[in-house]
Amino acid sequence: MLIDTHCHLDFPDFNTPSDELKRVIENAHHAKVEKLITIATDLNSSRRCVEIAEQFPSVYATVGIHPCDANDSVLEDLQEIEQLLSHPKVLAIGECGLDHHKLKERNPETDIGSLKSKQIDIFQAQLELACSHQKNMIIHQRDSWEPVLKQIKRYTGKFRGVFHCFGGTLQQAQEVIDLGHLVSFTGIVTFKKAVDCQNTAAQVPANKYMLETDSPFLAPVPYRGKRCEPAYTALIAQKIADLRQITIEEVIQQTFQTAKSFFKPIGQPLTASHHR
Repeated sequence: MLIDTHCHLDFPDFNTPSDELKRVIENAHHAKVEKLITIATDLNSSRRCVEIAEQFPSVYATVGIHPCDANDSVLEDLQEIEQLLSHPKVLAIGECGLDHHKLKERNPETDIGSLKSKQIDIFQAQLELACSHQKNMIIHQRDSWEPVLKQIKRYTGKFRGVFHCFGGTLQQAQEVIDLGHLVSFTGIVTFKKAVDCQNTAAQVPANKYMLETDSPFLAPVPYRGKRCEPAYTALIAQKIADLRQITIEEVIQQTFQTAKSFFKPIGQPLTASHHR
């Protein structure tokens, strides 16, 4: 079973026309992508992701605050996010983490030190939620490798995370794995110049990685530069199969088992009470 473990179905890219989201999900099913996890970025996004998961049986959700949205969020937002964690289709917290890429460009009126501090506060609060509610976490890091590792090392053994959109070296992947976490590959693995990402995808242990599209971003070749869709999970799986010199069926089986273990409810049938 193919699973897109990270897409953003609540984004405006999938809102027009009115039946576009339904069509995109049907496209995924036609491509044998049977389950999708829509990932939240702030409180409103968390609410919307849960609504979408309630609407479509094959869709699950996460709730959380993205580091790029941390400056516009308050810790009180996490009180409602904590309540949403009890929803039967909410699988994890995130995406959350630290992002130091173009901080000043995105927030020209705010001191960089203050921005970094706010990101740490929001990230740490979500780490505490993950531990107290026994939820795993979708981790985002960009230009913040060491600060993110510093934060999560304090919680080693108390939660599991997946470093999404992983494009680093095999050595970096091993650092993550040694701490008990996973990595996940997007369409970047199909890009010609993504040598580190391809080398890592070729060699990372079979039970330590998952597949994702990060839709609507990072569409794989041959759709690079266009809107990405969950259906393209199959293209990412095929590229990784080529890199690992195994069949796509083996990649699908390996990544399904890993996702089933990480997102435990996703491998179980929903009862009627879970549908609305």
